[in-house]
Amino acid sequence: MQSFWEKLPKPFFALAPMADVTDAAFRPLIAKYGKPDVLFTEFVSADGLFHTRERAKVKDEENPLMRDVKFSEIERPIVMQIFSGKPAMIAYGAKLAQELGFDGVDINMGCPDRTIEKQSAGAALIKHPELALELIRAAQEASPLPVSVKTRVGYHYEILDEWIPLLLSGEPSAIAIHLRTRKEMSSVPADWGLMKRAVALRDRAGSKTLMIGNGDVKDLEEARVKAAESGADGVMLGRAIFGNPWLFSGRPASGITPAEKLVALAELAHNFEKLSPPKSFATFKKHIKAFVSGWPEAAELRTRLMDVTSAEALSAVVQATGLDL
Repeated sequence: MQSFWEKLPKPFFALAPMADVTDAAFRPLIAKYGKPDVLFTEFVSADGLFHTRERAKVKDEENPLMRDVKFSEIERPIVMQIFSGKPAMIAYGAKLAQELGFDGVDINMGCPDRTIEKQSAGAALIKHPELALELIRAAQEASPLPVSVKTRVGYHYEILDEWIPLLLSGEPSAIAIHLRTRKEMSSVPADWGLMKRAVALRDRAGSKTLMIGNGDVKDLEEARVKAAESGADGVMLGRAIFGNPWLFSGRPASGITPAEKLVALAELAHNFEKLSPPKSFATFKKHIKAFVSGWPEAAELRTRLMDVTSAEALSAVVQATGLDL
């Protein structure tokens, strides 16, 4: 049976998994206004899902981490991204993804967060290649879902020639490559020249794994150019989604009116409050900064909106702007 990855157009365009951004509130809005070919959840701890789920069963209460892996049908195909340095926990996460109805499972091998690296997870796996391979195999053996990987070009320095063939030997369905090292973080431009080399390594290996480039892509037009120049099967866009759920529709950001932005922001605020258990509304305020910009009165309105503490209060301020909503 074909996985959803094999049915995608080429090049295809995916939304990068981002903590506290690509959550159960924002993803449906993106799917409504400009759906990408593939959506990913925020990354979630496989260990955390296991331990909180077991405790929740004993106490007969809702598992708090389950809010991070809720999704709606409009978001398909959707991939659950998990992290762990333990094969047994990755296997648990892959099984859970199948039970919850996800279309795929992705293993995070690129996050630079120190607390995650201390668990031998995220970008730390670049320094532990055999463990990385074990994790891929654990997910594949635990579930029939296609397994993908999101990683970087190296840890302290670029090691594509060693790292990519090793990952390919695990036969993941797709590999998304953030085109910087862990050490570089986001302090230097993404090196798209490396993507062409990664694709060549895949071709040389005779692998069917799809190769996805990620880093500094601002819109679909640029994504198409990057795919053509590098030979990538797909392109993953991340930060460009801030304040712009229309990103994957192809509409230029300059053509989106202040009224449209405010209507979408209010809708997102109400989605956010429906999360159970809810995240702090303070977490939502980064969206206010992103959506309310680009027109003369935006700064003053943004200041007022930063003081609100609920979706209802935000909607009231938006309605009082006098814009044609």
